[in-house]
Amino acid sequence: MVAMTIPPLALNNGVEMPALGFGVFQSPPEETAEAVETALRTGYRHIDTAAAYGNEREVGEAIRRSGLDRSEVFIETKVWVSDYGYEQTLHAFDKAAGKLGVEQIDLLILHQPAPKVFDATIAAYRALEKLLSDGLVRSVGVSNFMPWHLAPLLERTDVVPAVNQVELHPYFTQPQVQEADAEHGILTQAWSPIGGITFYPGWGEHRRSTLADPVLREIADSHGKTPAQVMLRWHLQQGRSAIPKSTNPARIAENFDVFDFELSAGEITRIDALDTGVRHGPDPDERDPLSLGITIPEA
Repeated sequence: MVAMTIPPLALNNGVEMPALGFGVFQSPPEETAEAVETALRTGYRHIDTAAAYGNEREVGEAIRRSGLDRSEVFIETKVWVSDYGYEQTLHAFDKAAGKLGVEQIDLLILHQPAPKVFDATIAAYRALEKLLSDGLVRSVGVSNFMPWHLAPLLERTDVVPAVNQVELHPYFTQPQVQEADAEHGILTQAWSPIGGITFYPGWGEHRRSTLADPVLREIADSHGKTPAQVMLRWHLQQGRSAIPKSTNPARIAENFDVFDFELSAGEITRIDALDTGVRHGPDPDERDPLSLGITIPEA
């Protein structure tokens, strides 16, 4: 299977991004380079990382070792809240580009809305606009923005975000977020697209794993696929970007093998109906990201 099989999604500024990306959240630095190399060999051409993940350097190493031309790999990374503010965010680009070993980043997004310091969020986004106008980034966006974060951002800035990356899986579909994004021409991108957040240890109790859901299993069996593959296909057929993650070579390959089948309208409706309305990851309004004490080291 080759990268040509990944359909592109056109962002609102005309930049094209592979619909299926490869994520490295919670991937230890020592495992990240090998996982990204495996993903690139498999056919992924979109890598999603973040300053706060602490593995941008390893992502860059893997891309260089892959032998692929820089133009063949779409790199997405995120500015952490401790680097919000105009000058701080301009420097955050320098740190990210230095670690990744690139001169231009394809998609740079704000990691959190950080409503308690929203003036700094606005200043950070204005810095993204400057980086965009200078050609240092090809597109800009946000992550974990709810409609009530998005509205004031749009009022106080000039460039509409290309992407909003949010928790989105069959048990938490965020219809309000998807509607607000669509209204403004923003692409919704799913983190935890196969519901990994529903079975990560340490994220709460009494969770039901999406992978064990009987509806998803029934649909998967009917196509000779796995529940994970069905969930990724569900995202892609509805025009979303999906960022699955794994360091397991077999899982990396499995998550890529989603282009040879199609869900029916009825199956998509059944999956949509699994939404519980319950967030499994951190609430961007309740969790103050600055309380995590993460600071981003220099390149």
